[in-house]
Amino acid sequence: MSVRIKTVSKALPGYSRKTAEIMPFLDVWLHGQEDRFIRKVKKIFENAAVDKRYSIMSPEEVFSDLSFEERNNIYIREGIKLGSECLESALQKASWKSEDLDYIITVSCTGIMIPSLDAYLINKLKMRQDIIRLPVTEMGCAAGISGMIYAKNFLKSNPGKRAAVVAVESPTATFQLHDYSMANIVSAAIFGDGAACVLLSSHEEDSGPEIISEEMYHFYDAEDMMGFQLTNTGLQMVLDVAVPERIAEHFPAIIHPFLAKSGFSINDIDHLIFHPGGKKIIEVVESLFGGMGKNINETKAVLRQYGNMSSATVLYVLEQYLASSPLPGERGLMLSFGPGFSAQRILLQW
Repeated sequence: MSVRIKTVSKALPGYSRKTAEIMPFLDVWLHGQEDRFIRKVKKIFENAAVDKRYSIMSPEEVFSDLSFEERNNIYIREGIKLGSECLESALQKASWKSEDLDYIITVSCTGIMIPSLDAYLINKLKMRQDIIRLPVTEMGCAAGISGMIYAKNFLKSNPGKRAAVVAVESPTATFQLHDYSMANIVSAAIFGDGAACVLLSSHEEDSGPEIISEEMYHFYDAEDMMGFQLTNTGLQMVLDVAVPERIAEHFPAIIHPFLAKSGFSINDIDHLIFHPGGKKIIEVVESLFGGMGKNINETKAVLRQYGNMSSATVLYVLEQYLASSPLPGERGLMLSFGPGFSAQRILLQW
């Protein structure tokens, strides 16, 4: 019994700005700081490999002194809207009805909702009252693939079922106006908002790339490298500058044993469906795989077009690969990193 990816759909917020259009807002935000520091911050934005990003708030709201409560209320309101939009779009692409879903997983880490997003989606789309729901929080950028892994395990144990994973993120809602740390600056430079939905199935009638294997990898003693601190002003970014270096150290252990368990090597992988964590992480990946004739062009394109949207971003990369119609027999390796520190992997075959 196989578990397959039926389709992927995305949804974007109403506000967007090119990086060049954000520079005047930096002038206002950084007013009173040293000129050298201002030039450094602007260079970080200009060199982040992000041309454009979307937001649930206008730039004026992002760079304002909104309270944690006000920002979180916007996150809830717009999150429900974006989650509904990408789920409805995915169902339409798959020719499924909302009642066809047996399992719904929602993932997010950039705001707080109780009830969680899945409860709102069940009501809004009038899903079945016996649908199984699982909200996944606090896993950061890794949560998109984590959700797919949880869905796959459910579907593998339940033939003839269908699942949806909905990722909704708003890193701009976590921006800290009075925090001039590198973590907050780099976060503002590389992150954007967005939502995506992936539909999976163990129903024999559904086609799509098959999930061959999946696995999580946990770094020891790295809890302080990435995440959020809950403060009176909201979720404050934690981002260690050593993250790309630590990832590079672990890459052989992350990739090769995982593929070997399925009888493959990196040479057997046709598509690298990697989460674009940021420019430096992309450079690490290219240095490791470029000599093998592999590329992550789709990953770079998603970062440039949308920024890092946390858990949703890798699903945007997956959508691009699905749209390119890989040939039967081709394989793809999905990979994302998140707080913990952890790496999540999925092996696909078309």
